Amino acid sequence: MAALLGVENAASGVLRRAVELDSKGRYQESLVCYQEGIELLLQVLKATQEDAKKVHYRKKLSDYMDRAEQIKHHVLKEKEEGKYHKQIKILENATGYSYENLFKPYVNEMLTEVWVEDPYIRYVHQLYNFLRFCEMLVKGPSKVKRINLLTSMDEENGKALQTSCLQEIQNSLQDYGVTLDVAFSSSIHDREIRFNNGWMIKIGRGLDYFKKPQGRFSIGYCDFDLRPCHETSVDIFHNNHTWKT
Repeated sequence: MAALLGVENAASGVLRRAVELDSKGRYQESLVCYQEGIELLLQVLKATQEDAKKVHYRKKLSDYMDRAEQIKHHVLKEKEEGKYHKQIKILENATGYSYENLFKPYVNEMLTEVWVEDPYIRYVHQLYNFLRFCEMLVKGPSKVKRINLLTSMDEENGKALQTSCLQEIQNSLQDYGVTLDVAFSSSIHDREIRFNNGWMIKIGRGLDYFKKPQGRFSIGYCDFDLRPCHETSVDIFHNNHTWKT
């Protein structure tokens, strides 16, 4: 009974989040939440014995599934027409924007190659940011086999350190069957991330939008969902030709 209640509470939380995102026009993200919530609610329905509750859950499921299907068709239509564009405003000191949360709706099983263009993968904390981004990709559900990084060289403060850290990340990714190609440019300015499943994400501050934690043992040091952010904007596009060939 306690386990069933836990699943029901989890389903309610995810579906509330889906409705919230839906109301804000963040359809791709809301679709992911609707799908997760529906799966959890189906588990609750299967384990429920009371007929009245079964009727209640079936009605809820029907409503959520109908809405998820509407959003799915809407997003698909925008993608096919090349019109998909969504902007997320991250406010100063906002939390809940870990790489997992921000990129999850766009990391699927079709994703096999990623391009990261960010001039600021140079300092130690920025290199750790890039490592965390790579970890997010490795965890799936994508089947990423190649990551391409274009950044600038830290000529003044630690060229050797930057190179050795990227080499270590490169070696570690090989253990997971992922190739990391690194290139440097002295003129790179724009920041964007492209996925070969058609998604392109432009973040005003690149991957470096988290604030420095108050200390090594403060909340948010490890869990980036709890780490306050700098104010920035995230623009998300879909185009079947946003990646390089």
